[in-house]
Amino acid sequence: MLWPVETRSVSPVFVGRNDELDTLREALARAETAEPQALLLGGEAGVGKTRLVEEFATLACRRGAVVALGGCVEIGADGLPFAPFSTALRALRAALPDELTAAAAGQDDELARLLPELGEATSSRHDEQGMARLFELTARLLERVAAERTVVVALEDLHWADASTRHLLAYLLRTLRTGRLVVLATYRSDDIHRRHPLRPLLAELDRLRTVRRLELARFNREEVGRQIAGILAAEPDATQVDEIFERSDGNAFFVEELAVAATEGCCTGLTDSLRDLLLVRVETLPESAQRVVRIVAEGGSTVGYQLLATVAQLAEDDLIEALRAAVGANILTATPAGDGYRFRHSLVREAVADDLLPGERSRLNRRYAEALESDPTLVPADARVTRLASYWYQAHDPAKALPAVLDASVVARRRHAYSEQLGLLERAMELWDTTPEEIRAALRPVDYTDVYPPCGCDPATTPLRYLDLMAEAAVAGRFSGERERALKITKKALRLVEEEGDLLRAAWFWVQRSRLVQALGRGDGWQELGTAQDLVRGLPPSEVHAEVLATAANWSMLHEPGPEAFAAAERAVEYARMVGAREIELNARLTLGGLMVDAGDVEAGLAEMNRVKEAALKEGVAHVAGRAYVNLPSELEAVGRSRESAELLREGLAFTRRFGQLDQEAWIWGNLADSLYAMGRWDEAAEAAAGALGSTASAKPRGSGALHLAHLALARGDIAEAGRRLSVACAHLGTHDPMPQQSLPVARVAIGVAAGEGRLLDARTELHRALEAGFPPGTHRYGWHLLLAAATAEADARDLPAAAEGRAEALDRLTAAVRKLTTGAPVWQAYERWARAELHRARGTDTAANWSDVVTDFECLDRPYDLARVRRRLAQALLEEAAGDDERDRATELLRLAGAVADHLGARPLAEAVALLAQRARLTLTAATPRRALDPAESLGLTSRERDVLRLVSAGRTNRQIAEELFISPKTASVHVSNILGKLGVSGRGEAAAVAHRLELFPPDRSAAAGR
Repeated sequence: MLWPVETRSVSPVFVGRNDELDTLREALARAETAEPQALLLGGEAGVGKTRLVEEFATLACRRGAVVALGGCVEIGADGLPFAPFSTALRALRAALPDELTAAAAGQDDELARLLPELGEATSSRHDEQGMARLFELTARLLERVAAERTVVVALEDLHWADASTRHLLAYLLRTLRTGRLVVLATYRSDDIHRRHPLRPLLAELDRLRTVRRLELARFNREEVGRQIAGILAAEPDATQVDEIFERSDGNAFFVEELAVAATEGCCTGLTDSLRDLLLVRVETLPESAQRVVRIVAEGGSTVGYQLLATVAQLAEDDLIEALRAAVGANILTATPAGDGYRFRHSLVREAVADDLLPGERSRLNRRYAEALESDPTLVPADARVTRLASYWYQAHDPAKALPAVLDASVVARRRHAYSEQLGLLERAMELWDTTPEEIRAALRPVDYTDVYPPCGCDPATTPLRYLDLMAEAAVAGRFSGERERALKITKKALRLVEEEGDLLRAAWFWVQRSRLVQALGRGDGWQELGTAQDLVRGLPPSEVHAEVLATAANWSMLHEPGPEAFAAAERAVEYARMVGAREIELNARLTLGGLMVDAGDVEAGLAEMNRVKEAALKEGVAHVAGRAYVNLPSELEAVGRSRESAELLREGLAFTRRFGQLDQEAWIWGNLADSLYAMGRWDEAAEAAAGALGSTASAKPRGSGALHLAHLALARGDIAEAGRRLSVACAHLGTHDPMPQQSLPVARVAIGVAAGEGRLLDARTELHRALEAGFPPGTHRYGWHLLLAAATAEADARDLPAAAEGRAEALDRLTAAVRKLTTGAPVWQAYERWARAELHRARGTDTAANWSDVVTDFECLDRPYDLARVRRRLAQALLEEAAGDDERDRATELLRLAGAVADHLGARPLAEAVALLAQRARLTLTAATPRRALDPAESLGLTSRERDVLRLVSAGRTNRQIAEELFISPKTASVHVSNILGKLGVSGRGEAAAVAHRLELFPPDRSAAAGR
């Protein structure tokens, strides 16, 4: 499909750039195979980036691709957030209307923030995930549009990109995975100074293997000669080429300017100033044309004809003659749509604008603003508000500028362009004191802010206050990631509010400061939250009061769970209900449900969390629903219900992706890795952990992903990799905001790495730190893993002389910790028994009976790796107790099962331990004995322990007798009997014995042995 491309080059000949064009052609070919391509094209101003893009666009169109061009504009008159993406999407909609409409179906209201033609953007409350949600939907939109048709999205002049555009581009280049899509962005490399905001983005994108970066060099002398020949349509003489090459230094645009100026007789040799070179042909224009050129320079990157006519105040014939002269001189060019004008090259526009006098500039901006106020249709609807705000601001008229800037900030917020919203709010604060009081009195917070820290007044009737702007700016800064600026605003706001004595407003700002301090790594935020709680204590219920309590309860759940957190959550729910703050209520109830589970009220807590999730989904409270998809599965995993947890987490992934909740999605990946690991699905667990680590979320969920990968590496025997992953995890998690749910797993892996490297003393040091910090309520799920790792390390080092010193003390501390730590669920009761068995092993007092109980516990759980580990320990204990044939047979079976699991999971340390134990005991694991080969019990799904129980059932033993014989509890024996009846499909013990006899499960000698 051919797509019109605006050509702004003087030379009709495309010179050089063969290597770069080949690279772009190769990228297009790869994209045609549904492999998205991303390229960055850099070069100094005027070096020929636009011409290369034009040539590539023409080539792509000839091959049937759709090319959508979007240009960033210099911050100024038309600095609309996401402007290049809006332009590109508009071009796509014009070229592929049906495809784009189908791709946007169901998300039109959100995508309308970028492309208003899709409909009206939703006016729901804005949240921290709003921008991420928009980014995710935009990425998926482009993938769908490019599913069947090759699409090239070219974004020019990235050095002028607003922050929101930069963030969206970075997100696209990191997340595009499918589609016949090429994303090409250009930028001026000579403009990227050390503090330029594009610089860190370029550094970040350089680290992505999926992004290729091209740098355009200047032309050599031969290429300059070919370019001049194309411009002049004749071969230039060598002296002219040498002179132009020397003066232009190979810059393509300056070659054009010098060649054309020489042809037109301009005295370009009189000046060495490049700025004067750019202006020399402007100054040869008639005065009316020069005046029009100056007006266009201040109007924006593109100025519509009707707007220009209104501002220029020339007779129409005179205006057209002036424009004809400017276009004829290749200074201005008509837009492709034919409804306006722009400079052929932005360098000329910059030179003309810089040449304006200060008074002249403000007068032109005032005329633009007055023209736009008189007739709003003079500019596109989506750019009207932001351009008017810029015109009035540059006109230095505070009375007009303040309302216009505030209107523009609302538009930016609706587009989730929080960085631009913050900049506009800062501009509004700058204008505040110079704006007349009567103008400020007419402004209302309900019109311009989305945040209303209560001051005891109705925001619909009360004038807007300076503190209202600061509150909105603080939230915009937090949402956009500009946390340093937001923190400065909150500090200043707290000084002002302290003077006024508004306790509720002060408490609200302290909550914001707490969040910012945590996000910036300056602390855990509790001191700030404590101040907020002190301020609201004793005040009547309010939304701020409820939010303070809910935030404090959530903080305590993560840092210091216990009765105080529980009480804060209950009060937050109560206060939120009293004042009708539904979102705060749902958040507090979710926290309360989690605390209930941690406190042992498992079913009630899980039910409450599930009710919150369903309510949040039904009422469209996406933030709470996303949090529920993180917390509810986590609590399910905390009580050993990994399968339920994994199913819910998969559902949560789809939800968080749909709503662009990057942090929540990353936490879900981490939780999913936890559940999949427990269920023995390690390859999937590794993928999930990598999903968390590779996300674009904040540091902590990425640290969680790295920690899961460290744990997997440890289980698979790659100690060095585990150590590296642990270091990455610690770097992401930091030390400023310690949470037990992170510090305890870190300590567990650190103990494993230290023990694996033979550093038992370091392992004991890690244990000592963890025990000193303690195990707050609800952290037993992490505590048992840690204690087990430490006990196992001590037991494995039992025979090492170097570990003898301090062993007794370490074992005593471990024993005391095991006694104190909560169990609360069957899975943790099993871990308690396992930890005790390891402590017995560390002291040399373990027995087969100890390990038999542990195996029995884990046979009832969906923990294949842990079951394999304890089976191996039981086999070892059986063999060490001078076992007879039956015990050796059982040990063989246990080792065979454990080895099979180890091989399947790639758990090399366990596989090697199983093989070594079998070798020492002269057991053959690769093939079963003849008697075992004839044993059909395995085909019935019976475990080794269930076979033992069935043997005794067949011999007529009661549950109590079975328990005594096998060293298990009567209750456990009863559970096994029930499982056996179910697997055999019988209703009673007699029928079970008959089935066993019919199938000859137990030959006479073994039955006799059982009867002794």
